[in-house]
Amino acid sequence: MGKIILLNGASSAGKSTLVQALQDQLEIPFLQFSLDFFMFNSQVLPKRRDSRGAFAWIEIRSKLFAGYYQCLAALSKAGNNLVIDYIVENKDQLEQLVAALEPFDVFYVGVHCPLPELERREIQRADRRIGDAKRDFETVHTFSGYDFEVDSSLPADLNAAIIIEAWKIRKSTNVFKVLAGSVSITN
Repeated sequence: MGKIILLNGASSAGKSTLVQALQDQLEIPFLQFSLDFFMFNSQVLPKRRDSRGAFAWIEIRSKLFAGYYQCLAALSKAGNNLVIDYIVENKDQLEQLVAALEPFDVFYVGVHCPLPELERREIQRADRRIGDAKRDFETVHTFSGYDFEVDSSLPADLNAAIIIEAWKIRKSTNVFKVLAGSVSITN
């Protein structure tokens, strides 16, 4: 089974840039697999978006997310190492991720960024709704702790090196195992 490094942070926190830096520095291959592949610049989602019915985002969204979590599990089960950038928006999403990835070695990393920098990046990107970064900033880090945390206002190459070092010396008891109830908090 593959290993997983899961980066969680607000929109525009620099997770995708950090993924690239991690892939460049890791000594073994890790595939990048992001929900963004389905959401942005993609042919995956239908162009039609009705406010109601089968094409309504509310109808598509929950199935897409559930399938994405199972894709992560299937890729890892097949022996692929994954580095994932994701925005955990609510406790339910975290619980679904934990359930799907419980059998795997998940190193859960919080990617923090000061709000003014998030907002600056969001405007500069021009491919996100203004205000998403602030909304995420206020919520994404409130559902659990992490195995490791970084400040993405530091250079991505430096953060990647720090994450890799922490990943190499990690304990077998990690946040996802604790959240899944596989181990007690005192282990």
